[in-house]
This record gives sequence, structure tokens and C-alpha cells, in this order.
Amino acid sequence: MSGAVLVAVAAAIGNLLQGWDNATIAGAVLYIKKEFNLESEPTIEGLIVAMSLIGATVITTCSGAISDAIGRRPLLIISSVFYFISGLVMLWSPNVYVLLLARLLDGFGIGLAVTLVPVYISETAPPEIRGLLNTLPQFTGSGGMFLSYCMVFGMSLMETPNWRLMLGVLSIPSLVYFGLTIFFLPESPRWLVSKGRMLEAKQVLQRLRGREDVSGEMALLVEGLGVGGETSIEEYIIGPDNEINDDQDISGDKDHIKLYGPEAGLSWVARPVTGQSNLGIASRRGSMASQTASLVDPLVTLFGSVHEKLPDTGSMRSMLFPHFGSMFSVGGGNQARHEEEDWDEESQARDGDDYQTGADSDDNLHSPLISRQTTSVEKDMVQPAHGSLSSMRHGSLFQGTAGEQGGSTGIGGGWQLAWKWTERDGKDGQKEGGFKRIYLHQEAGGPGSRRGSLVSLAGGDHAAGGESEYVQAAALVSQPALYSKDLVNQHPVGPAMVHPSEAASKGPSWRDLFEPGVKRALVVGIGLQVLQQFSGINGVLYYTPQILDKAGVGVLLSNLGISSASASLLISGVTTLLMLPSIAVAMRLMDLSGRRTLLLTTIPALIASLLVLVIGSTINFGSVVNAAISTVSVIVYFCCFVMGFGPVPNILCAEIFPTRVRGLCIAICALTFWIGDIIVTYSLPVMLNSIGLAGVFGLYAVVCVIALVFVYLKVPETKGMPLEVITEFFSVGAKQAEEEKEN
Repeated sequence: MSGAVLVAVAAAIGNLLQGWDNATIAGAVLYIKKEFNLESEPTIEGLIVAMSLIGATVITTCSGAISDAIGRRPLLIISSVFYFISGLVMLWSPNVYVLLLARLLDGFGIGLAVTLVPVYISETAPPEIRGLLNTLPQFTGSGGMFLSYCMVFGMSLMETPNWRLMLGVLSIPSLVYFGLTIFFLPESPRWLVSKGRMLEAKQVLQRLRGREDVSGEMALLVEGLGVGGETSIEEYIIGPDNEINDDQDISGDKDHIKLYGPEAGLSWVARPVTGQSNLGIASRRGSMASQTASLVDPLVTLFGSVHEKLPDTGSMRSMLFPHFGSMFSVGGGNQARHEEEDWDEESQARDGDDYQTGADSDDNLHSPLISRQTTSVEKDMVQPAHGSLSSMRHGSLFQGTAGEQGGSTGIGGGWQLAWKWTERDGKDGQKEGGFKRIYLHQEAGGPGSRRGSLVSLAGGDHAAGGESEYVQAAALVSQPALYSKDLVNQHPVGPAMVHPSEAASKGPSWRDLFEPGVKRALVVGIGLQVLQQFSGINGVLYYTPQILDKAGVGVLLSNLGISSASASLLISGVTTLLMLPSIAVAMRLMDLSGRRTLLLTTIPALIASLLVLVIGSTINFGSVVNAAISTVSVIVYFCCFVMGFGPVPNILCAEIFPTRVRGLCIAICALTFWIGDIIVTYSLPVMLNSIGLAGVFGLYAVVCVIALVFVYLKVPETKGMPLEVITEFFSVGAKQAEEEKEN
């Protein structure tokens, strides 16, 4: 996974530049005020700081739609250009008006980076380390702040500190970022799939994952094109399909379901069960809890059930079943045949007889991504001369190189992607049916597999042919992204799906935002962004030197001959340095303890540190003691914030929305973020003059209490889950909530 890690590190440089700018303006404004005589005009002072936030807000309003249209990478390149130009203009800045313009351009770069870097990393990272990699922007941002504070502190020791030089240095690291975005960063594979550019997406995935066989993840990315739809929770006991004879038709057997995997030669048999999986129990428990007026969102319970006693997931290439060799029936002849064929999804011409599509695809897509499976409808059909139906008995939905047995079937986090074909009697006695997509998750807390016969478990009379291994799994069942209702009217023989390019051509729609699952996710995302901003972190960061100066921190370093302003900058730099180990701990815990757990653990520490700041600001313990209390409390506040409330809202917002509307939804959440940022930053100087430090920190403490309640009631745990599975959970939870409301 080194490819994904390096790409995430390179992308996170955009946040390093944001952190650099935050710290630089916090120090430079001390000298800008003196040159332009702004001591008596806190409004202009606040505007200089907030102008970059206004720029970020303006660019964010359109960044989501643009990123969905032209891609994530081009906007990251544009971000680096804005950073570079703004640095040059700030270096010049003959007056306040030019400085405000430069700050506006700087805000454009910040807005694009802060909005798109978490999305980009989420779309390129494996589920197992997505939390770790998406904490990198927080780490690089704090690292940029530390480096900037060191630079500003050094310049503050000069006889005539040059604030223009402080701000203009931003152009140097922005050039490095520009080079990385141009020559190193690939486009997001999920965005490429959303545009039907499958070959490019496959090549990027191969580079990111460091292996050739990525068919399972390609299948997952295609399924992520869907928005909304009916999703249900089912429970299965799954065994190998070698328990079913080749001449045995189980399509009409309610006790057995044939499941197909995303790789050639992978299929197995499932028996539906009820009341045995944690997920199913949690679904019913959440429903009952809601009926008893519980305030906790059923969605939180649903997500939590997945993480109860998770089995050891091991390699991402073998997540669901610990015994691939015996679980999957891959006939030797069939496997050899698939290896000999070894045709790529986009390297061969489409066969019109075997693949029904509603529209021609672009030049990058020349063959079906999904091949049809044998059904009872085809039992009596004459096989075509070219023999493309000959592999249907053990065929796969996604053709590809056989490779390692079961190597690409896992989609991460213990989840497995599969499909089933359902049939029923239609008009005129004809068979009707369609594909159902299934996200499978092996049940936790029990043995990885059991010995026995799946057929005998179902009470059937078929000979099992000896005992084999089977597992118990929960399943999210819904309509595939490539299934088109128009195909039903065409009366296709057997299953048929539209081509990914046709599904991608639909693009994002504002109507999709009103899907119940998307609305539910927006409530979580917007709520977290609002509460994060009004917990006061950005206001405290921007004005840390002044806050510490008012707290009397200068007395700690006065004996060294360091001025009060320089001492404040030094303390700010040390505070930022102490954040880095805290973020490193958060990076480790983000995928172990989880996002929700980190929030519930760190927010109480934020409340406590803010209350101590209130006490230290209202009671006079002596100048030295007060300075020490303020410094320690601010350090604790910052360290706890960067472990939880700092990175988690952006991480969750980049995870909980469907691919097709992710850019649009992220833009809405980011717009909320920047509006809150502007209000907090612009109002802080006024509040400091009116209600003082104690009142400001007391207000922030109240917001943190509200945030703690919101997280406990509304925010689910998403660690280790594929993005597409997360969106399915939101769809299920929203449907459940609507049904309960109707009842």
C-alpha cells in the first residue's frame, strides 16, 4: 500500500500550506497593525485575517460541482497556483487594499485544498488505513504551523521585522506542491470510474495497491455509482458451491441462493437465515429502541454492530473468508480456461450478442465489464457458436486474470462484494428477474468457519458429498448501480446491465441530495462542521500570540530579554510542536479505536481545558501562575483538539456521501465550515474587547458540551468500512427511521 501512502503524503502538502498561512498571519498581524495604524481599528484587523476565509468560502461554493465535472487533481493543481500567486502579491503589498486582494487569492488556494484533499485521500486510500492517511492533512497542517512560527519568531528578533517577507515566503513551498500535483499525483480512481474511464481507473488502482489484480475493487467502485435505492439487511449461511451438482437448478429453491463474486471462477451457495447476525439483531434493536423513545439514532446502533468483536481482518486481499481454498469452488478446467482467455475489460471488443447495453460507451470502454450468469431461462437455449456462454457455470460478474485464488474478492474491512440473480414467474409464464448486489460481512465473535454441510443444514435431501466449510454472514442487499429499469422492457434473456459509461453519464443531480440516506449524511456532516468551528479552534489559532500575550505569558521569558511579542510567538511555536505527537497518536488510533471513540474521548478534555482557562482568566493567582495556567490549558486544548475534533469531521465528511454526489455534498459541508470560520475569526477581536477571555472560553465550552451530546446521539463509527458500504448503511438507517416515523 506504499503507493497510496505516498500519494496521500503528497496531497497533504496542500494542508501544510494552509497551516503555514494560519501561523504566519497570526504573527505578521502584530506588525501589520503597527505599520498601518490599526490598533484602534479591530474591524480592519479582523478583515485582514478573515479575507482568506472569505476567499475560501467563495471558491467552495463552486468547487464541489467543478471537481465532480473535471476531477479532483486539476483543482489541486489550481490550488497550488493560487498559493504561489498570493505569496508573490503579499510580498509586494504596498497598502492594505493590495494586501486584502492577496489574502483573497490565498483563500482561494486554501479553500480548494481543505475541501478536496480529504476527498482525494479517501477515494485513493484502502479502507484499513483510510483514517490514518486522512489524518495526514491535520499532521502536515500543524507541521506547517510549527515551521512558520519558527520563521516568524526568528524574524521577530530582528530590529525591524519584515511582515511582507513573512507572508511572501509562502511562494516557495507552493512551488513544491505545484510540482507534486503535476508530476506525481494521479486522478482519483473513483472519479475516473464515475466518468466511465475504466482503463485509467484500473491503472491508477494497480499503482496505488501495488498489484495487478484489482478486479474486486474495480467492481466496488462501479457499484458506488448508485445513489439511493432500496437496501435491506439479510442474513446467510454461506458454503462452497461444490455441494450443488452441475445439473441441479437451485434458482427456484427458496432455501438456497447462488452468489457470484467479482472475479472469474468465484461462486458459492447461501442459505437465508434470520435472527442470528449482529447486524440483523442491531437493526431490530435499533427499531425497538426508537419505539421506546430512545434519543440515540438507530444508525449509530447499526454501524456499531459491525464493529462488535471484529475478527482479525488480516490482509486486505482476504477479508471475509479465512479459508478461500475450500470456500470457493474453482474448477481446474474452468480456471485454466479463464487464464487462457485473460481478456481485459477494455482491451477487447464488445460482443453485442452477449452484452446488452442501452448506449455505446466512449473509446476507453470496448467490452462488457459485467458478464452474464447462467439462469434457468438459459437452460433450454441453444449455445451460440462462439461459445461465450460456456463459462457461465463458474463465470464471474467481472472478468479478469485468475491470479491468486480469492485474491481480489475482499473489498476491505472484512467486507465481500457479491451478486445474486433472482427470478419469478411473470406474464405469459415467462421468467422475470434481475440482479441484486450484496455486501457481505462475516459475523464477529464466532469461529471463522464451521464444519458441516450447507445442504444438510437447510434440511434438503441432496447428497452433500462430504462435509465442507461454511460461514455465517450478514448482508446488505440492494439494486446494482448498473441495473437499468429500461432493460426490463427490452425483455433480455438472462441478466443484463447497462455499461458503466451510461451509468456515469447521468452525473450528479441536486435531486440526489434529497435521497433519505444522503439527507441523513448531510445532517451528520453539517452538524460536525458547525460545532467544530464554534468550539473556537480557528479563532484561538489565529490569535494565539495575542491571547497568550494578554494572559501575561511574556513574563515567563522576560528574563531572557525576549520581547512580549516574540515570547508569544515562541510559545505558539512550542504549542504547535507539542501537537505533532498528539496527531501521531490520533493517526494510529483512527483506524483502531475509531472516529466516534476519539471524539467521545477528546471532547470532554476540551471542555475541561476551556473551563480551566475561564478560571485562570477570572481569578488572579499572580502573574506567573496565571501565565502558566493559560499556557498549559491552551496546550491541552490544542493537543486534544487535533486528536479528535480537528481531523474527524473532515474525515467523516469525505466518507459518508455516495461517489456521484460526493463533491457536491463536500462543498455544502465545506461552505458551512468556512462560514463558521469567518464568523468566529471576525468576531473574536470584538468579543475579546467586550466579554474578555473568560467569556469567550466559557462560550466555547458550552458549544463543546453540545458537540459531545450530538456525537453520542448522531455520529456513527465508520472505521475500516469501504466507502460504498458506508453509504449503504446510511440508506438502510434512513429508511428505518422513516418507517418508524410513519408508524
